[in-house]
Amino acid sequence: MDEAITPIPFTRLLIIFIPSGILSFIIYSWSLEWKNSLYALSRMLGQLIIMGYFLSYIFNSNSSLIVLCILISMVVIGSWIALRILNKKRINLLKYAIISIAIGGGINLFIVTQLLLQLDPWYKPRFMIPLAGMIFSSAMNGVSLAAERLQAEIDKGIKYDDAKRVAFKASLITIINSLFAVGLVSLPGMMTGQILSGTSPLTAARYQIMVMCMIFNSVGLASYLFLILLNPKRIKK
Repeated sequence: MDEAITPIPFTRLLIIFIPSGILSFIIYSWSLEWKNSLYALSRMLGQLIIMGYFLSYIFNSNSSLIVLCILISMVVIGSWIALRILNKKRINLLKYAIISIAIGGGINLFIVTQLLLQLDPWYKPRFMIPLAGMIFSSAMNGVSLAAERLQAEIDKGIKYDDAKRVAFKASLITIINSLFAVGLVSLPGMMTGQILSGTSPLTAARYQIMVMCMIFNSVGLASYLFLILLNPKRIKK
């Protein structure tokens, strides 16, 4: 398994947008938000190209300070996005989200990068940033689901302690479904990417096991911490 992944010229990459254009036309013909789909595709294209250049710079800079700044930004931005559903209470709940995502995700990031992979240097950007992105985004989604369901249950008049249990269960549904489906219904992104790059499927499977566990742990810990730290008066206002 020593095949190198096939480079995709940008001109050839545009071919994949042909069916995207057809789908956008179908959306338009059904009188749906076709402009929104085109905007989403354009934004995705721009964001990923910019991110490709940005990460190339970060990987070459090899600076621990830059990596730390990126990690902090991930936590803060992720916390802000997680509370999008509770827009009116965002500011009041932000500190709880930051603490929950930072601790819930940070513990798993430390275990994966320092104990499992034993990065040298400890902040090795090529590993640290992608793994941190997966961990903190998963923690963000868990907190977001927990916050939304907690608010919904409280609005229905459910007791706070019961609402917390329902919210915690809801935050885990997506990742638990993924654990059931992985390998049977889907080959996740990291495993697929490694296989395409020529890595042995057995090695790719080990990395994917690590990823699935770190995501499960991050979602669960961050959601739990958010629900435990949350002041009931804040969410009921």
